[in-house]
Amino acid sequence: MQRNPVTPEGFAQLEADLLHHKSVLRPENVRDIEEARAHGDISENAEYEAAKERQSMIAGRIAQLENLVAAAQIVDVNKLPRDGRAVFGTTVVLENEDGVERTWRIVGQSETDVAAGKISYLAPLAKACLGKREGDEIVVPAPGGSQHWEIVEVRYVG
Repeated sequence: MQRNPVTPEGFAQLEADLLHHKSVLRPENVRDIEEARAHGDISENAEYEAAKERQSMIAGRIAQLENLVAAAQIVDVNKLPRDGRAVFGTTVVLENEDGVERTWRIVGQSETDVAAGKISYLAPLAKACLGKREGDEIVVPAPGGSQHWEIVEVRYVG
């Protein structure tokens, strides 16, 4: 089984999502199916068909979440040596040639949320940062041409 690196916060979110699907969404869906079935002929019952489709989606998501939880390798940045290198779980502050600053936390794939400043460790930008230190220049391949960034700061906050 391939390991899935995840931060402690990301793991807690996976577990909470799994619990919500199992204890809230699935029972609600079972009630919806029973209610739709009570309306009579299920062969032309749109409510029944919709509830069965939701049941399939919920079951698929539960299986996906169970696999992610089982494969999770929790990496706590607070327990890593603080040697100034950007590693999984650290937050990096980058500045480009135009003086634009961006702050990103390097997280697991299931935690990625660009709007919240979290990028997957597999993203080209994160890959370019990993192992680098404050003051290092990185080059990130992009469709419009390579982007050049300087690592301004590496934060070890979890």
